Amino acid sequence: MAAHALPAGYALQEYRIEKLLGVGGFGLTYLARDQNLELKVALKEYLPGDIALRGPDQTVAPASPDTAETFSWGKRRFLDESRTLASFRHPNIVRVMRFFEANGSAYMVMEFVEGAALADWMAPRRPLDEAQIAALARPLLDGLEVVHKAGFMHRDIKPGNVYIREDGSPVLIDFGSARQKSSELTAVVSPGYAPFEQYHTQGKQGPWSDLYALGGVLYWMITGNRPHEAAARIRQDSMPSAVQAADRSRYRTEFLAAIDWALAPNEDERPQSVAEWRQALFAAEPKTQKLAPSAPPPAAKVLPQQTLERAAQELAEYLGPVAKVVVKRAAAKARDERELYLLLADEIEDQAERKAFIRKTVSISGKR
Repeated sequence: MAAHALPAGYALQEYRIEKLLGVGGFGLTYLARDQNLELKVALKEYLPGDIALRGPDQTVAPASPDTAETFSWGKRRFLDESRTLASFRHPNIVRVMRFFEANGSAYMVMEFVEGAALADWMAPRRPLDEAQIAALARPLLDGLEVVHKAGFMHRDIKPGNVYIREDGSPVLIDFGSARQKSSELTAVVSPGYAPFEQYHTQGKQGPWSDLYALGGVLYWMITGNRPHEAAARIRQDSMPSAVQAADRSRYRTEFLAAIDWALAPNEDERPQSVAEWRQALFAAEPKTQKLAPSAPPPAAKVLPQQTLERAAQELAEYLGPVAKVVVKRAAAKARDERELYLLLADEIEDQAERKAFIRKTVSISGKR
């Protein structure tokens, strides 16, 4: 679709195109200059490449009579969603300044973020410690919560759509794939960051879908590796967990387990809201640093599901909703129920609470 981009120097109302910034399934994004304000802006043009064409006079029209209705519907949606996005006011969400119709198409004018893409910003700073990552994740979650409370989803969170301003603050950009939860949801796939439900139009998409994607960004930040594609994790999940892959001397187990929770392949097993995940991610910092865990025993066996559910209930009293994820990981190492509880006890920071957990669970498991 880049061949159909507006040329540099083209004037569109008070905006003059400088260059093409990006191409997506729903249109094109340009760097432009507001000639009235002498201000750089990002200008998004509605041009769905599979159903629309650009004419010699730069106008945009349906590719055929068969696509005319779909094109018109999409343009109305683009304008409706631009109107909603323009109402968002949050420092960590790219600001939509205005929107308008022209050339038979629709346009959205957004703040042009001066700074660096997350990958470029991180390159000379790796490895980041937990406090540095949390300082970026927290405001992004706050901004995403505003989007979700308005009934929208971003649907394309990935490192390339997170920019770091010159003052060090993060901003979530590119809402070109954003949709209302109640609307018809098309497939949107950024490999490694898109959850499985976004691979098809009938997927159960919701806030948990954006949390999967942001969890993928955090996984990449702490491990240096992009998560495996969600579609490849459904039958057999071979992706190392954050708890396994990350430097345990740099990150708390609870923090890593919360990332794994957001990356659960099944959407029903993820945090369902920003508030729920935020609580797990940013639990109180430990008073002491835990030692790295010993190597897992070689003879782990499959424990009954009832045992795992009971263990998760007991552990939730100390770790909260991430307990399910921690139990799942520990179960892969434990040779019996007693060893499972001992492994779980190691995840409890407070010494008195750890002893209470052991008294309550290990002694009972020995009697079963």
